[in-house]
Amino acid sequence: MTGQPTNAALAESVGDVLDANWYIDKIFQGLMFVCGISAILFVLGIFAFVFAEGAGFILKTIDWQQFLFSPRWAPTSGYNPTYGILALVAGTASITLLAMAVSVPLSLGAAIYIAEFAKGRTRELLKVLIELLAAIPSVVWGFIGLAIMNPWIIKTFDVPIGLNILNCGIILGLMAAPIITSIAEDALKAVPDTYREAAAALGANRWQTTIRVVLPAAKNGLLAAVLLGVGRGFGETMAVLMASGHSINIPESIFDSVRALTATIAAELGETAVGSDHYQALFTIGIFLFTITFIINMTADWIVRGSKKKG
Repeated sequence: MTGQPTNAALAESVGDVLDANWYIDKIFQGLMFVCGISAILFVLGIFAFVFAEGAGFILKTIDWQQFLFSPRWAPTSGYNPTYGILALVAGTASITLLAMAVSVPLSLGAAIYIAEFAKGRTRELLKVLIELLAAIPSVVWGFIGLAIMNPWIIKTFDVPIGLNILNCGIILGLMAAPIITSIAEDALKAVPDTYREAAAALGANRWQTTIRVVLPAAKNGLLAAVLLGVGRGFGETMAVLMASGHSINIPESIFDSVRALTATIAAELGETAVGSDHYQALFTIGIFLFTITFIINMTADWIVRGSKKKG
């Protein structure tokens, strides 16, 4: 019959479509590969840049014993410049520890309530509020530390200054809470419902099921959430700079002012001569911070992967 395509024409048309789909598929595969590998390339690029800027100090100038174990950070001294980060590490660690002491109970409690007890609109509202809490800029948290926490600590505890470890730890704990809550909730929701059903069949109530069944099953994911929160606190800059007091000393109490590693870089980098020992020492601190946060994140990822394999 005239006007109808032959079998050969149909086969050729189908072949053209398949060829076009094959090329489109390959193009999108390539794009997805580039997008997936880009994160790795960006991280490597950042590390290469930071290391290149601090390499001269690391390879030629640095005294590792002084750098790691001296509490004296005096890079601008005219007669004896000293690059000791012990006090900075102690300040960063003390702030992070207090922040985790504040954040972990609140975050895990919120995650347990949202995942196991909240229902319907209440759950959705709480999740939105937690996401809004995470969206508050760091500088706003710093203003809260300066304008609200500072006078409150002075009045409540009768101390001369409220910009200290307590102030910064509370602020940083609230900043880290959303990420810990979100990841912990995901870990709890990943526990199969059959675990809960089996516990209920044995007569356990909701609270007993949560404590004795769900939490042990999700412990690796919860630990990973806490470690990521530690990484978040360890790398925070602006709020720490504004709320910690920015004083170089090894703390003896939570009312002491301290200086953090990140805050030191933020405060001093813009005032140093490019290529100077001081400039390169700040990038060496950046390498140290990068290494610590990388180890923390890799540990959390290893824990999560281990829990998935066991599951």
